[in-house]
Amino acid sequence: MSDQLIRLGHSPDPDDAFMFYAIAREKIRLDGFEFEHLLRDIQTLNEWAAEGRLEVTALSVHAYAYLADKYRLLPHGASMGEQYGPIVVAREPMEPDQLRGLRIAVPGLLTSAFLELQLAIGKIADPVIRPFDRILDVVEAGEVDAGLVIHEGQLTYRQQGLKLVMDLGKWWHELTGGLPLPLGANAVRRDLGEQTMARLSRVLRESIAYGLEHREDALAYAARFGRGLDDPLADRFVEMYVNDRTLDYGDDGREAVAELLRRGREAGLIDRDVPVDFIEDE
Repeated sequence: MSDQLIRLGHSPDPDDAFMFYAIAREKIRLDGFEFEHLLRDIQTLNEWAAEGRLEVTALSVHAYAYLADKYRLLPHGASMGEQYGPIVVAREPMEPDQLRGLRIAVPGLLTSAFLELQLAIGKIADPVIRPFDRILDVVEAGEVDAGLVIHEGQLTYRQQGLKLVMDLGKWWHELTGGLPLPLGANAVRRDLGEQTMARLSRVLRESIAYGLEHREDALAYAARFGRGLDDPLADRFVEMYVNDRTLDYGDDGREAVAELLRRGREAGLIDRDVPVDFIEDE
């Protein structure tokens, strides 16, 4: 019997590469699965998830609000900020409340960062959508007034002479009394069935655990995906978003997901109540 093909979608970034290193290099037992890795930006993955295109995918916690009928959240693989997270940058110093009414480049309407920014400053009527890896460039070029930065740009924006306006991770920590900031999640398609979802969950968790236990090798693999990051910065970026929290959200991490979606609904930025449904590892 041939292995069951699983299309695994994730971002082409050091943190996701680190998580799936053990699968990509077959360092762990894959339990009868064959994985096809599809690397796309998070906006594309959110759109694909709406179509149910992939069996397992990274997606934004914000996007999950519209995908809960198709996907269940895995209890691991989360990207969460611990008093840090996506940032807003501009060419000149300004206060966060000065962002209202400005032209702001964002990496996608269903990204968690976009939801969080709107919770912080109010609804953005006319966001300028740009690929996440172009945000710093369009801010520097003056095409927009400010940019919402995710991924490694959080560490490199100063190299382009840009100024920090706000850090959404710090804002969220103060707002919620210490909760981590939900950003990305990994999810599995519901129609695979309970047994297959549980098996996949175990394999994916083992991959994250293997990377954390063999950090040097996993970092060497992940560093190839760090656009503009030298080894120390790649190491720092991975440490920010792949850690013990990635192995399990924890009670406060799960609370943070529910809190973000609740606040989005309350603010009219999400149009439905969202049941937060995790697969439970045995």
